[in-house]
Amino acid sequence: MAVNSSSDLNKNTRIIFITGGVVSSLGKGITAASLGALLEARGLSVTLMKLDPYINIDPGTMSPFQHGEVFVTEDGCETDLDLGHYERFVHSKTSRKSNFTAGKVYETVLKKERRGDYLGATVQVIPHITDEIKSRIIEGVAGYDVGLVEIGGTVGDIESLPFVEAIRQLALEFGRARTLFLHLTLVPYVKKAGEMKTKPTQHSVKELRSIGIQPDILVCRSEIPLRESERQKISLFTNVEPSAVFSAHDVDSIYQIPLHFYEEGLDRVVCHKLGLEVKDADLTDWNKVVFNTEHPEHEITIAMVGKYVDLTEAYKSLNEALFHAGIQTRTKVNISYIDAETLKPNALDILKTFDAILVPGGFGERGVDGKILAAQYARENKIPYLGICLGMQVAIIEFARNVLKLKGANSTEFKLECEAPVIGLITEWKDSSGKIETRNQNSDLGGTMRLGGQVCRLDPSSKSAKLYGKLEITERHRHRYEVNNKYLNLLESAGMKLVGKSIDGELVEMLEIPDHPWFVACQFHPEFTSTPREGHPLFIGFVKAALAQSVKN
Repeated sequence: MAVNSSSDLNKNTRIIFITGGVVSSLGKGITAASLGALLEARGLSVTLMKLDPYINIDPGTMSPFQHGEVFVTEDGCETDLDLGHYERFVHSKTSRKSNFTAGKVYETVLKKERRGDYLGATVQVIPHITDEIKSRIIEGVAGYDVGLVEIGGTVGDIESLPFVEAIRQLALEFGRARTLFLHLTLVPYVKKAGEMKTKPTQHSVKELRSIGIQPDILVCRSEIPLRESERQKISLFTNVEPSAVFSAHDVDSIYQIPLHFYEEGLDRVVCHKLGLEVKDADLTDWNKVVFNTEHPEHEITIAMVGKYVDLTEAYKSLNEALFHAGIQTRTKVNISYIDAETLKPNALDILKTFDAILVPGGFGERGVDGKILAAQYARENKIPYLGICLGMQVAIIEFARNVLKLKGANSTEFKLECEAPVIGLITEWKDSSGKIETRNQNSDLGGTMRLGGQVCRLDPSSKSAKLYGKLEITERHRHRYEVNNKYLNLLESAGMKLVGKSIDGELVEMLEIPDHPWFVACQFHPEFTSTPREGHPLFIGFVKAALAQSVKN
């Protein structure tokens, strides 16, 4: 059954489909986000979607070493890290409608088949899988002026074919006046020969055309700017006019990319092709971001003590949040990644050289002892400390062991039958919609955490309340374990202040140590809501504390 385009989508909505060719990791997400920022700056309402062809239901249980960070939406969906780029570049928020996988599509179709929704018909990739993909795209972009839909993977991959076929059909159903195909491809530069090679781009477009899609716009990734001769050659062999062939060469900061595309005229060509009569882009905010990035007045170095340090993509939002705070304070923020497994009690001198210490989230026991040592070192040596999620829990464990002298203080995540379980499994909680969720030690790992935006109430006298400038905040969560309420009075009587609680007062959300220059930790992930144009209160406060520490050093 074909999707009913006339009734399912506002006739004013335009859809831009973004595909990639030649190799993966060219920057489709950054390209989509940058174009979205330009269209938003022209006064249009914009949303972005990421379609992932892999069979996993979602990226929630995938290794950060393979997939990088798992981004969490406000409504509690574990998604691809590209959604983090989207939210950092545009003001509209993503949701569970903004990201889906081939696994999710097939799961939905198979459930419908089991219920008998297809009335006994033979279930096939076309039309059943492609119709499910199309309906999800329509649902995701509905209500916006422009929806940018990024197809993961590379054109020609076998797993991508149903997605590419689905967008081909949508363009046919909605008409080319309302749809646009943007293809991102690689133009390698051979330094020894001093030549840019256009053949990979020609083959990539040929592959796309073989499955029925003629790209309207090409964005060519390369080390150096695309020369006019290569632009003309690419145009000739791909049937894309020269004015729609754009250069996307390497830049110092991803936040320069919207300005670069504006100078190239990408948004102007897009608006022309889609018949959008809108004002010119107001890029005042982006100019300020780039200026502050290029003209820092200060410099600090922060130690990030984690276990995924060999792949910084695992901490993508966290890295960006620190850089955003640097933008807001005109500070160059250097991050030194320290493998938590290498930290030992007799070898902590390396931490002396840093202006601040950050312990990020994580799962599993590996590296936990090193994170606990980092929290202890920061507390005892008065070095600014920010703990996030597990970083808050190890601060609790360290304080319980070394200040409260609780023998065997630990988390049941690491030792189920520990003597003092200061951190324990959440067995019941409310999700972002207010629904009661329950789990136990034998529950599935995927989708069984406390996820998404949750309200936190702050102590009016706390440092955190002053940073946020309000007493109720909403931040995003992704965890299974919580502070054990049995130990709250002991912790506070020894000098740790539990300054943030869940809306019902049952769960600890934030802690501070008042007699420390800056020791703050939170159960949530503030990095998910940081943007280059505004920054985030916690990270700005942390960077300012590191600046004060650097003066002492």
